[in-house]
Amino acid sequence: MRLTDFKILTFDCYGTLIDWETGLLAALAPLIARAGVTHGQALEDFAEQESAQEAATPDSLYAAILTAVHARLGKLWGVPTTAEDDRNFGRSVPAWPAFPDSAAALAYLKQHYRLVILSNVDRENFAGSNARLGVTFDAVHTAEDIGSYKPDPRNFRYLLDRIGEQGFGRADVLHVAQSLYHDHGPANGAGITSVWIDRRAGKSGGGATRKPPRAPRYAWRFATLAALVTAHQAERARNAAV
Repeated sequence: MRLTDFKILTFDCYGTLIDWETGLLAALAPLIARAGVTHGQALEDFAEQESAQEAATPDSLYAAILTAVHARLGKLWGVPTTAEDDRNFGRSVPAWPAFPDSAAALAYLKQHYRLVILSNVDRENFAGSNARLGVTFDAVHTAEDIGSYKPDPRNFRYLLDRIGEQGFGRADVLHVAQSLYHDHGPANGAGITSVWIDRRAGKSGGGATRKPPRAPRYAWRFATLAALVTAHQAERARNAAV
């Protein structure tokens, strides 16, 4: 199996292209300071509360999910929040920064693949993030479109249905993602090959994503998206030399 065997790269956005942990900690900073919790604990508690809220209200827009999660965290940490505090957190997504390598890597990959987003977000918030990524995706599929949040298998079924309408099959797709819980596990279930962008390499704890119930499979593992680009360039060079 080679990186150059695929025609479509599908991307998770938050945690893979957008540095959501930095964004989350900045948006949660006032609540964290009042509660006196560590950054590591804050991220792990966020992971649990976000997953619970998405499961409870899968048809809610992501801004509403985050609004509810902020209130849940305040209750969990014994720090009351105001409705305005909660809404401000819900509106924070467009301020979350892109990883430094995301825009350049996407610009390169766009020359060789169709690029598709499959993300737990709503379209308005993704538009704010897309402005930081500097590339036009060939398709964008959000939880708002699908009516459920990953790791619900419906999201990957929806993806396969949409690419099927374009004449592509699962063998044409390589899913690029950080979260083993949200992405690699359900990609395994859908029979989609994946590459792990391990943005948390060298860090302790699970961060803002839950631990998967079982270790998923992935075909490649890179610490950055830039490293994926380097591997693709090397593979193309080898192919040209044959």
